[in-house]
Amino acid sequence: MPEHLLSVPVAKTAARKGFADEADRLRLSNTALKAFRRIVSAWGLTGAQAAALLGVSSSTWERMKPEGGTKTLSQDQMTRISALTGIYKGLHLLFADAMADRWPVLENSGPLFDRRSPVGAMIDGGIPLMLDVRRYVDAVRGGL
Repeated sequence: MPEHLLSVPVAKTAARKGFADEADRLRLSNTALKAFRRIVSAWGLTGAQAAALLGVSSSTWERMKPEGGTKTLSQDQMTRISALTGIYKGLHLLFADAMADRWPVLENSGPLFDRRSPVGAMIDGGIPLMLDVRRYVDAVRGGL
């Protein structure tokens, strides 16, 4: 094989950024919680549903719900909010009307949901199912 074909530069991809760094989580937590509160409101979720999606007890959610104060979210909580934010955004790109905010709480016969609402399925399935739902919404809207 010619030498010049072996030395083709490969574009570097940006390293995937996670939520392991506590300084990053501290910096992003207030914004993430604000986004989560807006999703909870838009989707009309109960306190118990919001708490379950965030992976906290109802009493912890009630303490986190008011704006203000600095609460550093865990890596798990940041991942959950990130997935839900992606779902929210994807739904608003997919649907041009109020269906974007109704879809998460409607019964769904798709294989991921088994006749549960997407919210119910994500509560039962945790982060893995949240990520699956995000990929599902992205695939339906042609974003994959």
